[in-house]
Amino acid sequence: MIRSRITGTGSYAPEKVLTNLDLEKMVETSDEWIRERTGIRERRIAGQEQTTSDMAYEASRRALDASGIKAKDIDLIIVATVTPDMPTPSAACILQHKLGAKRAAAFDINAACSGFIYGLSVADSFIRGGSYKKVLVVGSETLSKITDWEDRTTCVLFGDGAGAVILEPTEGNNAILSTHLHTDGSMWELIHMPAGGSRNPASEKTIKKRLHYIKMKGNEIFKVAVRTLEDIVIETIKANGLKPSDITLLIPHQANLRIIQATAKRLDLPMDRVVVNLDRYGNTSAASIPIALDEAVRQKRIRKGDIILLEAFGGGLTWASALIRWPL
Repeated sequence: MIRSRITGTGSYAPEKVLTNLDLEKMVETSDEWIRERTGIRERRIAGQEQTTSDMAYEASRRALDASGIKAKDIDLIIVATVTPDMPTPSAACILQHKLGAKRAAAFDINAACSGFIYGLSVADSFIRGGSYKKVLVVGSETLSKITDWEDRTTCVLFGDGAGAVILEPTEGNNAILSTHLHTDGSMWELIHMPAGGSRNPASEKTIKKRLHYIKMKGNEIFKVAVRTLEDIVIETIKANGLKPSDITLLIPHQANLRIIQATAKRLDLPMDRVVVNLDRYGNTSAASIPIALDEAVRQKRIRKGDIILLEAFGGGLTWASALIRWPL
C-alpha cells in the first residue's frame, strides 16, 4: 500500500512582536484578561508590505532544506489560507513562481483554521492515488490585515505566520495513517468576514461599516469547538484501532488554551504531551498546526515511530484531524 510520509517541515514568523501590554494601549483590555481567557501573551505581526506568499516562501524553503529535495522537484503545491495575497490568482500560484517550482500544479484551500489538515488530506489522497510524488503543503496567514484593531473581542486573538511540510510516498507504516474532515455550513455566521465577496462587494458603505474584518461569536464558538474536537479525536483513534494512551503527542490548533486543555482531558493526556505555543503566536489559523509541528520536530519532541494526532476547528464551520506515525 502506498501512503504519504512527511519528509521535511519548516515554519516562519514575522519579526514584529505585539504583546498584551501593547494591546492595552490600543483598546480597552488587559494582559490579565487576555491570558486568563485565551492563554495568549503575544503574537507576531507581518510587515506592511509582507504578504501571505512571502511568509509561505520562507516556511517552504525551510521545509525543502529539511527534506533534502529541490523546489524544481515539487509537482504539487497546496496553500491553506483565508488571507491570500489577492482574490486571484491563488497564493499557491504566486508561491510556485517565487520558489521556481515550475513543474508544480498549485492551488489554495480555504477551510479557515482547519485548512492545513484539509490540505494534508488532499495531498495524502493524491499521493495514495499515484498522481503526485512530491507535494508541498503550506498553511500561511496574515490575519493582522483582516483584524479590526478597534474590536477588543477579536484583535487580542490573531497573529501572522506560516508553516510547511513536504510529503512523499512510502510503502512503510510510518506515514499518515488517516485524515478526517467535517463541515457544518449552517453555522457559517459564527466566524466570517462579511465583505469583499459577491454578497457584499467592496464599496464605500462596506468600508465605513468595517465589514472587511473578521467577525465572530466567541462564546458560541467555544461550546461547539469543545464538543466537535472531543468527538473527532475519539473518531480518529477508533478508526485506527488505537487507545488514547497510544497517542505520543497531540498537536492541536492554537486558538484557545481552555479548548486545548479540554481536548487533552478527554484523551486523558497530560499537558506535557500536548504542543502549546499560542502564548507566543496567538491564533494563526491555517498556519498554527504546521508551525507547532515544525517547532516540535526541531525541539526533538517527536521521534521515529511516535503517534502524532493533529486536530483543528475553524470557520465554516469546519473541523478536522490527522493521525501520523512519524517517519523520520
